[in-house]
Amino acid sequence: MQPKSNTLFHFTKSRETLKLILLNGFWPRYCLEDVSWIGYQEYEYIAYPMVCFCDIPLSRISEHVGFYGQFGIGLTRQWAQSNGLNPVLYVAGENSVTATFRELNSHANKHADEKDREANKVPMRYLLAHSKPTEGNMVVDGQPVEKLFYQESEWRYVPKDEKVKPYLKKALFDDPVVVTESNDVTKERCLLRFGPKDIRYIFVKSDADIPDLINFIQVNLDRYPGSDQKILMSRVVSLESLSEDL
Repeated sequence: MQPKSNTLFHFTKSRETLKLILLNGFWPRYCLEDVSWIGYQEYEYIAYPMVCFCDIPLSRISEHVGFYGQFGIGLTRQWAQSNGLNPVLYVAGENSVTATFRELNSHANKHADEKDREANKVPMRYLLAHSKPTEGNMVVDGQPVEKLFYQESEWRYVPKDEKVKPYLKKALFDDPVVVTESNDVTKERCLLRFGPKDIRYIFVKSDADIPDLINFIQVNLDRYPGSDQKILMSRVVSLESLSEDL
């Protein structure tokens, strides 16, 4: 068994969300991250705009989809690398790596001039957006849930755009107007797109979901040539059937 997959997977709980991904691409949205490990005194969570993937092998996919959802898509590693995705850097407890992150973060926040301080904080925040502890809390439906992050073999797409806020503190994230406006900007400017040849798998929950998705491909993805639509239809597989062979 391979320890990593050559395919990057993204799962969601909704068949309709999967359709939107196939139609428009991935929409980076602001997600709260536990940053208590970095030693902030005033807050424990920061929200970054992102889309998350994993490269765990299919033989380990059951627990992952049980948590994140049973509809998903798998794309090639080549597509991921050409679009700026990067594996997450995991930090294990209190060690010299954690200490170095804290030193760098402290240095970025110490500039006397506010303009220079903000200019230095942005690249540091971008690095932190690709870093997380091996275990910690994940916010689900507004509540923290303990999670072993290291097992997820996560990759991320974190957009960089002059119009996109690089992060939101929790107080701003909790403001529905602010987070909606911020997400609207990423939707307008930072959709992560792909083509039929980039797709290795399209996952649905059960065999009963397949006809609806095939119909969606035929009707709503008719911008693609017929040969590409056939490729897409051939990629559809139900986790219900797949689980019997894993």
